[in-house]
Amino acid sequence: MLNRLYARVLRHAASPNAPWWLVALAFAEASFFPLPPETLLVPMVLSRKDKAWLYASLCTAASVTGGILGWVIGAFLLEHLAMPIVHFYHAEHTLTALQEKFRLWGVWIILLKGLTPIPYKFVTIASGMAHFALLPFIMASLVTRGIRFFLVAGLLWKFGPPIQDFLERRLPLVTGVFAVLLVGGLLALRYL
Repeated sequence: MLNRLYARVLRHAASPNAPWWLVALAFAEASFFPLPPETLLVPMVLSRKDKAWLYASLCTAASVTGGILGWVIGAFLLEHLAMPIVHFYHAEHTLTALQEKFRLWGVWIILLKGLTPIPYKFVTIASGMAHFALLPFIMASLVTRGIRFFLVAGLLWKFGPPIQDFLERRLPLVTGVFAVLLVGGLLALRYL
């Protein structure tokens, strides 16, 4: 069943509408949605290696734009939009800690947290809550999200066939590890 699902995802990743779905996913993940853009970026690059840099660019631009929405949510819509998102993830403590870290470390928080598995939406919302300056936020987001997505695309572009072969041979293992990392990231978010 996993192999059929994987084959289906690869077919959809090569479809003409796939870039639009990638943009929507990267935008939403930066402000409210739980799935990381790599869940679509990886199969898209594997199915169309020649478009790796385009996909990484789209992912970066959409993520930064979604991050601006997250910033706005944190800065101006805290009670109406941000807190329901935070409560959904049980991340009240994490958001408060991030807000304090913004006051101390500023742009370094964005640069470091944007590369980690900690959901980027909390970085964007917390930066808005802290009223961190928007232009440095955008610039740091471009750097950190660009590094992340171009690194993934570059590794897949360079080593795509062996990675794809590994994924196809060890799909249950890869899926299990991804699930553990996702749950671990959410648990770390809750208790950090």
